[in-house]
Amino acid sequence: MHTVNLDGRSITVGKIVCIGRNYAEHIKELGNKTPDKAVIFMKPASAIVAPGGTVAIPDYSNDCHHEIELAVLIGKAAKGVCAAEALDHVSGYAVALDLTLRDVQNTQKEKGLPWEIAKGFDTSCPLSAFVPANQVRNPQNLQLKLTVNGKIRQNGNTGDMMRTIAELVAEVSSYFTLEEGDILLTGTPSGVARITSGDRLEASIEGVGKLVVSVA
Repeated sequence: MHTVNLDGRSITVGKIVCIGRNYAEHIKELGNKTPDKAVIFMKPASAIVAPGGTVAIPDYSNDCHHEIELAVLIGKAAKGVCAAEALDHVSGYAVALDLTLRDVQNTQKEKGLPWEIAKGFDTSCPLSAFVPANQVRNPQNLQLKLTVNGKIRQNGNTGDMMRTIAELVAEVSSYFTLEEGDILLTGTPSGVARITSGDRLEASIEGVGKLVVSVA
Protein backbone atom coordinates (compact mmCIF):
# COMPACT_ATOMS: atom_id res chain seq x y z
CA MET A 1 0.00 0.00 0.00
CA HIS A 2 1.34 3.42 -0.97
CA THR A 3 0.22 6.63 0.69
CA VAL A 4 0.74 10.36 0.23
CA ASN A 5 0.34 13.13 2.75
CA LEU A 6 -1.87 16.16 2.32
CA ASP A 7 -2.16 18.75 5.07
CA GLY A 8 -1.19 16.22 7.74
CA ARG A 9 -3.54 13.51 6.47
CA SER A 10 -2.35 10.19 5.02
CA ILE A 11 -4.16 9.19 1.83
CA THR A 12 -3.93 5.80 0.15
CA VAL A 13 -2.94 6.10 -3.51
CA GLY A 14 -5.19 4.39 -6.01
CA LYS A 15 -4.27 4.59 -9.67
CA ILE A 16 -1.86 7.01 -11.34
CA VAL A 17 -3.40 8.28 -14.57
CA CYS A 18 -0.90 9.88 -16.94
CA ILE A 19 -1.40 12.18 -19.90
CA GLY A 20 0.92 12.09 -22.89
CA ARG A 21 1.41 14.74 -25.57
CA ASN A 22 -0.10 17.67 -23.70
CA TYR A 23 2.59 20.26 -24.57
CA ALA A 24 3.05 21.20 -28.24
CA GLU A 25 6.83 21.63 -28.07
CA HIS A 26 7.26 18.19 -26.50
CA ILE A 27 5.17 16.67 -29.29
CA LYS A 28 7.48 18.32 -31.82
CA GLU A 29 10.72 17.20 -30.17
CA LEU A 30 9.67 13.54 -30.30
CA GLY A 31 8.18 13.80 -33.78
CA ASN A 32 4.73 12.69 -32.65
CA LYS A 33 1.37 13.64 -34.11
CA THR A 34 -0.89 16.06 -32.24
CA PRO A 35 -3.71 13.93 -30.76
CA ASP A 36 -7.41 14.66 -31.20
CA LYS A 37 -8.10 13.37 -27.69
CA ALA A 38 -6.04 13.08 -24.54
CA VAL A 39 -3.42 10.31 -24.65
CA ILE A 40 -4.01 8.31 -21.47
CA PHE A 41 -1.92 5.60 -19.84
CA MET A 42 -1.36 4.30 -16.31
CA LYS A 43 1.33 3.76 -13.72
CA PRO A 44 0.82 1.53 -10.66
CA ALA A 45 1.14 3.04 -7.20
CA SER A 46 4.28 0.91 -6.77
CA ALA A 47 6.03 3.29 -9.20
CA ILE A 48 6.15 6.08 -6.58
CA VAL A 49 9.48 7.23 -5.16
CA ALA A 50 9.55 9.64 -2.20
CA PRO A 51 11.67 12.82 -2.18
CA GLY A 52 15.33 12.00 -1.63
CA GLY A 53 14.82 8.52 -3.01
CA THR A 54 16.69 6.59 -5.65
CA VAL A 55 15.64 5.72 -9.18
CA ALA A 56 16.58 2.27 -10.49
CA ILE A 57 16.64 2.02 -14.27
CA PRO A 58 15.61 -1.51 -15.34
CA ASP A 59 18.25 -3.61 -17.04
CA TYR A 60 16.02 -4.06 -20.10
CA SER A 61 16.52 -0.40 -21.09
CA ASN A 62 19.46 1.76 -22.14
CA ASP A 63 17.56 5.01 -22.64
CA CYS A 64 15.61 6.33 -19.64
CA HIS A 65 14.27 9.88 -20.02
CA HIS A 66 13.13 12.44 -17.43
CA GLU A 67 9.78 14.25 -17.76
CA ILE A 68 8.79 16.84 -15.16
CA GLU A 69 5.03 17.11 -14.61
CA LEU A 70 2.45 18.77 -12.36
CA ALA A 71 0.70 16.06 -10.35
CA VAL A 72 -2.95 16.46 -9.37
CA LEU A 73 -4.47 14.65 -6.39
CA ILE A 74 -8.13 13.70 -6.64
CA GLY A 75 -10.00 14.53 -3.44
CA LYS A 76 -13.46 13.18 -4.21
CA ALA A 77 -14.87 10.84 -6.80
CA ALA A 78 -15.35 12.22 -10.30
CA LYS A 79 -17.41 10.43 -12.95
CA GLY A 80 -18.60 12.24 -16.05
CA VAL A 81 -17.94 15.68 -14.57
CA CYS A 82 -17.87 18.78 -16.73
CA ALA A 83 -14.78 20.95 -16.99
CA ALA A 84 -16.50 23.79 -15.15
CA GLU A 85 -16.85 21.59 -12.05
CA ALA A 86 -13.73 19.44 -12.44
CA LEU A 87 -11.41 21.40 -10.15
CA ASP A 88 -13.91 20.89 -7.29
CA HIS A 89 -12.65 17.29 -7.29
CA VAL A 90 -8.98 18.27 -6.92
CA SER A 91 -7.52 18.38 -3.40
CA GLY A 92 -3.81 18.95 -4.00
CA TYR A 93 -0.84 19.45 -6.30
CA ALA A 94 2.71 18.06 -6.32
CA VAL A 95 5.86 17.84 -8.40
CA ALA A 96 6.25 14.57 -10.28
CA LEU A 97 8.63 12.92 -12.70
CA ASP A 98 7.27 10.58 -15.34
CA LEU A 99 10.38 8.53 -16.03
CA THR A 100 10.18 6.82 -19.40
CA LEU A 101 12.19 4.02 -20.97
CA ARG A 102 12.23 5.64 -24.39
CA ASP A 103 13.81 2.73 -26.24
CA VAL A 104 11.25 0.31 -24.81
CA GLN A 105 8.39 2.72 -25.48
CA ASN A 106 9.43 3.14 -29.11
CA THR A 107 9.59 -0.63 -29.59
CA GLN A 108 6.15 -1.04 -28.05
CA LYS A 109 4.73 1.71 -30.27
CA GLU A 110 6.20 0.11 -33.40
CA LYS A 111 4.50 -3.17 -32.49
CA GLY A 112 1.20 -1.48 -31.59
CA LEU A 113 1.53 -2.64 -27.98
CA PRO A 114 0.79 -0.82 -24.67
CA TRP A 115 3.47 1.36 -23.05
CA GLU A 116 3.18 0.22 -19.44
CA ILE A 117 6.48 -1.67 -19.27
CA ALA A 118 8.18 1.55 -20.42
CA LYS A 119 6.22 3.83 -18.10
CA GLY A 120 5.19 1.88 -15.02
CA PHE A 121 8.36 0.22 -13.78
CA ASP A 122 9.28 0.44 -10.09
CA THR A 123 10.65 3.93 -9.24
CA SER A 124 9.25 5.47 -12.45
CA CYS A 125 7.19 8.07 -10.56
CA PRO A 126 9.21 10.23 -8.15
CA LEU A 127 6.71 12.43 -6.30
CA SER A 128 7.02 15.41 -3.95
CA ALA A 129 4.76 16.16 -1.01
CA PHE A 130 1.34 17.52 -1.98
CA VAL A 131 0.18 21.03 -1.17
CA PRO A 132 -3.55 21.79 -0.73
CA ALA A 133 -5.22 22.94 -3.93
CA ASN A 134 -6.49 26.12 -2.27
CA GLN A 135 -2.88 27.23 -1.76
CA VAL A 136 -2.21 27.24 -5.51
CA ARG A 137 -3.93 30.32 -6.87
CA ASN A 138 -3.64 29.52 -10.57
CA PRO A 139 -2.46 26.01 -11.49
CA GLN A 140 -2.50 27.01 -15.16
CA ASN A 141 0.32 29.52 -14.70
CA LEU A 142 3.11 27.68 -12.90
CA GLN A 143 6.75 27.50 -13.93
CA LEU A 144 8.23 24.00 -14.14
CA LYS A 145 11.99 23.54 -13.98
CA LEU A 146 14.20 20.47 -14.02
CA THR A 147 17.96 20.31 -13.62
CA VAL A 148 20.23 17.30 -13.96
CA ASN A 149 23.53 17.63 -12.11
CA GLY A 150 22.88 21.35 -11.80
CA LYS A 151 22.23 21.97 -15.52
CA ILE A 152 18.79 23.05 -16.73
CA ARG A 153 17.10 20.47 -18.93
CA GLN A 154 13.43 21.48 -18.82
CA ASN A 155 11.93 24.92 -18.24
CA GLY A 156 8.24 25.37 -19.09
CA ASN A 157 4.91 26.67 -17.87
CA THR A 158 1.62 24.92 -17.20
CA GLY A 159 0.00 27.66 -19.25
CA ASP A 160 1.38 25.87 -22.31
CA MET A 161 -0.77 22.78 -21.73
CA MET A 162 -2.90 21.91 -24.74
CA ARG A 163 -5.63 20.65 -22.41
CA THR A 164 -6.12 22.32 -19.04
CA ILE A 165 -6.23 20.43 -15.76
CA ALA A 166 -10.00 20.89 -15.63
CA GLU A 167 -10.38 19.57 -19.17
CA LEU A 168 -8.19 16.57 -18.38
CA VAL A 169 -10.12 15.66 -15.24
CA ALA A 170 -13.37 15.95 -17.18
CA GLU A 171 -12.15 13.87 -20.12
CA VAL A 172 -10.59 11.13 -18.00
CA SER A 173 -13.74 10.95 -15.86
CA SER A 174 -15.78 10.36 -19.00
CA TYR A 175 -13.96 7.04 -19.46
CA PHE A 176 -13.71 5.81 -15.88
CA THR A 177 -14.26 7.01 -12.34
CA LEU A 178 -11.51 9.00 -10.66
CA GLU A 179 -11.52 8.20 -6.95
CA GLU A 180 -10.10 9.84 -3.84
CA GLY A 181 -6.38 9.12 -3.76
CA ASP A 182 -5.99 8.81 -7.51
CA ILE A 183 -3.22 10.93 -9.04
CA LEU A 184 -3.27 12.59 -12.44
CA LEU A 185 -0.02 13.48 -14.20
CA THR A 186 -0.65 16.28 -16.67
CA GLY A 187 2.10 16.04 -19.30
CA THR A 188 5.60 17.43 -19.73
CA PRO A 189 7.12 20.41 -21.54
CA SER A 190 9.98 20.04 -24.01
CA GLY A 191 13.56 19.26 -23.04
CA VAL A 192 13.27 15.58 -22.13
CA ALA A 193 16.57 13.72 -22.26
CA ARG A 194 18.45 10.67 -21.06
CA ILE A 195 19.47 10.11 -17.44
CA THR A 196 22.19 7.72 -16.31
CA SER A 197 23.63 6.19 -13.15
CA GLY A 198 24.92 8.79 -10.70
CA ASP A 199 22.74 11.64 -11.98
CA ARG A 200 21.04 13.99 -9.51
CA LEU A 201 17.65 15.33 -10.61
CA GLU A 202 16.09 18.41 -9.04
CA ALA A 203 12.57 19.29 -10.15
CA SER A 204 10.59 22.30 -8.96
CA ILE A 205 7.23 23.91 -9.66
CA GLU A 206 6.64 27.41 -8.32
CA GLY A 207 4.13 27.53 -5.50
CA VAL A 208 4.00 23.73 -5.32
CA GLY A 209 7.38 22.43 -4.20
CA LYS A 210 10.65 20.75 -5.01
CA LEU A 211 11.68 17.16 -5.65
CA VAL A 212 15.21 15.76 -5.56
CA VAL A 213 16.11 12.17 -6.49
CA SER A 214 19.25 10.36 -7.61
CA VAL A 215 19.82 7.59 -10.12
CA ALA A 216 21.37 4.35 -8.86
